[in-house]
Amino acid sequence: MGITRRWATLVLFLCMLGTQAPQHGSQTHPGDKLAVVRDWSELHASMEKMHRAMTSIETSGDEDVNFVRLMLPHHQAAIDMAKTQLRYGKDPQMRRLAQEIITDQQSEMELMQLWLQQRAARSANPAQASDTR
Repeated sequence: MGITRRWATLVLFLCMLGTQAPQHGSQTHPGDKLAVVRDWSELHASMEKMHRAMTSIETSGDEDVNFVRLMLPHHQAAIDMAKTQLRYGKDPQMRRLAQEIITDQQSEMELMQLWLQQRAARSANPAQASDTR
């Protein structure tokens, strides 16, 4: 699923959640409130971890490398948040979306890490590397 389509799907789901009427006989249990607090806390911790990682990255002088280095913690935060959704979330559509995010983001991180390794190898041995720009 493409990034644009994934975001459009997420926005649609969030809009649907906001318009759902409460179900008859639904009750709030003390454990539900505790789960929401843990969920919120874990989501915020993921974001804070991402921001610390991103702000600790120094510029490489290469726009492509900068982009990839910053995207890695961004993707990791998405994975961490999706894992939190799987731990606490109940909606099957959101759980499925969370699993897709984990799969997609892990695959993209592997691609970016491989690209960084290949880029470093080309820089270390410019005689064998051809410029791919």
